Amino acid sequence: MSRAAVRVGVGSRFSYDGEIVEVVELASTQAGGEVVLKDGRGRLLRLAVKELLLSDRARIIPDGPGPASNDPQETAAVVLARLDAGERELVLERAAHVREVLTGFRSGSEELAAVGEPRAAYTASEPMESRYAAKAAELGVAARTVKRWAAAFRQDGEAGLVPARSGPRSGHRNAEPWSEAALEVMVEHTGQSKPSRKMVIERTRARLLARGFEEEDLPSRATAYRLLEDLERRHPTFRLSTKRNRDIAARPGGVYGKLRPTRPGEYLLMDTNRLDVFALDPVTLQWLQAELTVAMDWYTRCVCGIRITPVSTKAVDASVALYQAFRPRPAGADWPAHAVWPEHGIPRSVLVEARALEGPMRSAASPALVPETVLVDHGKVFVSEHLTSVCRRLGISVQPARLRTGRDKGPLERFFLTLREDLLQGLPGYKGPDLHSRGERPEGEAFFFLHELEAIIREWVACVYHVRPHTSLIDPGVPGLRMSPAAMFEHGLNRAGYIEVPRDPDLALEFLRVERRKIQHYGIDLDARRYNGAALDPYRGLLSGERDGKWPIAVNPDDINAVYFRDPADRRWHALGWEHAPGRDMPVSEEALQFARRLAAARDRFPDDKAAVRDLFERWNLGLGTSLVERRMALRLAREQAALYLPEPEKSVAALPSVRRLMELTDAAEPQLATEAGPEPGDDDVVEDAELVELEDDSDFYTDALEDA
Repeated sequence: MSRAAVRVGVGSRFSYDGEIVEVVELASTQAGGEVVLKDGRGRLLRLAVKELLLSDRARIIPDGPGPASNDPQETAAVVLARLDAGERELVLERAAHVREVLTGFRSGSEELAAVGEPRAAYTASEPMESRYAAKAAELGVAARTVKRWAAAFRQDGEAGLVPARSGPRSGHRNAEPWSEAALEVMVEHTGQSKPSRKMVIERTRARLLARGFEEEDLPSRATAYRLLEDLERRHPTFRLSTKRNRDIAARPGGVYGKLRPTRPGEYLLMDTNRLDVFALDPVTLQWLQAELTVAMDWYTRCVCGIRITPVSTKAVDASVALYQAFRPRPAGADWPAHAVWPEHGIPRSVLVEARALEGPMRSAASPALVPETVLVDHGKVFVSEHLTSVCRRLGISVQPARLRTGRDKGPLERFFLTLREDLLQGLPGYKGPDLHSRGERPEGEAFFFLHELEAIIREWVACVYHVRPHTSLIDPGVPGLRMSPAAMFEHGLNRAGYIEVPRDPDLALEFLRVERRKIQHYGIDLDARRYNGAALDPYRGLLSGERDGKWPIAVNPDDINAVYFRDPADRRWHALGWEHAPGRDMPVSEEALQFARRLAAARDRFPDDKAAVRDLFERWNLGLGTSLVERRMALRLAREQAALYLPEPEKSVAALPSVRRLMELTDAAEPQLATEAGPEPGDDDVVEDAELVELEDDSDFYTDALEDA
């Protein structure tokens, strides 16, 4: 029997730093054993025995045969692990027979002898050939088989008695070249439509024939189908959808890597996803598709920003979602206590006594964080100049994900799936993730308005998602413990010892677009609109210190009722009200005003903004949307405008969300749901492309629809 041990003494050879050395002396010192080595050039080297045996620089060279880690056969653990219960019983029974042949006892030891052992045919006085013959006759096998079992048992123990496994599923001699050619065909169809198995087999056959194979050398059709089933595990082509097959084919070939956040706020994931549920337009009373923009802290999985937009998402919407991480939205009045966060985001367990604080305490719907890095995809709204400039100004790094690699934002993609499975599919108007999953008329069930759908999602995130344990939120020091996002936030705070919070609430205005205008004695002119406020008094008629003499003005394109001016003296922001804003019951966007001017120009030769906006509000208050362009503007106005928490304009009434105006209406008008919705224009559409003739063509249809209401 070969042994794994090798004696180390004088004459033993080692490979040390790539050179062959030989032990010429052993010495014992107070520090331990030492050896003297001599290399091929006669140089001597003194080393500790510990260094020689344990260092990666040295490796012993055996002087005889024996087991090695790179032997071609499988280890005993691998071989025995393949066996099921029946096969294991067979191997143990065979090992008992072999031990009886070799020692006379089935246990292999005289101390553990069973009753009647050793039997006469297997006593020590009997020759080995006689024992082999007796066991072969007992088991009904050849004596040569028993000898082979005994040799395998001496070599590998019980593992040597395991029956040899059969070869591949197909024993065809050309199975390997056929599989390689078939795999080439399957890889070529990664970006194409899904092929059939028959077509892959035929193309593989044609390629092998062109390479010199004969027809009789190729596997049969049944064998080819079995080989394709094995190849399906290596390169999925037939079972899954083509989109899923492309995702699998795009997996990296090496070791998977990912970012590993170590504290809250280190990485913030942002993405936009189209919701799988129809919502209702509060102006035109027609169903529409909505998009959800989410900002999620990677370490805690806390959702820090939510923004629902009709039709498509703009850069300002992504900025609003990012701003909510700085300044969270207020919690609902009827939310349970466990769903409410303190405004600054610190868990309740580390708060001081509430009575010791000065002033009232407010509650927030999510934690407040200043992200260090924002991980986004390559969508226009996320890599736009607007968002990147804001992040650069606030010291936030923007890390784009890899193209068409959703796993780079895996936690956020999983959130969208959880939202659909746990919430959206239980709501009326659910349309499924694709056309194959859609019901007969899902839009006929829709009755949630945009703001109601956003409120439902916010409440579900706060009351369910943030307090439910996640399988991916674990502490390596406590195996088996699964934490919720809220608990993970507290864990991250205790681990890091700090969180980063906004230093100034007025940073909201950093997310707005900036226009440069001169300050006149009557205020500021911006796109034929006049704004004024007391903050302009010290600067009326004066030029700024810039070359053009103009002053920077922050503009919210979704609400032109006010713009915002920073006083250069104290660097504080002030709201300037639009002269036509007082008395309006809903915000007005820039594109809505432009469209109103065109509507007024079609009737009046010299229209003004006040009359144009009045006519537009009159049309919208009647629930009319006479064109796709007008409907798009109505959808934009249906948002909840309070998402930015901007200061109110001076000498003006606060702009209320359109949903509040609509909720005050009587129930006399029932919602009229359209059976079909035409294609919605996106952010890149130009308003000037829509002709006024469109309004005349569609007006009869909407008039009839109103009469039905």
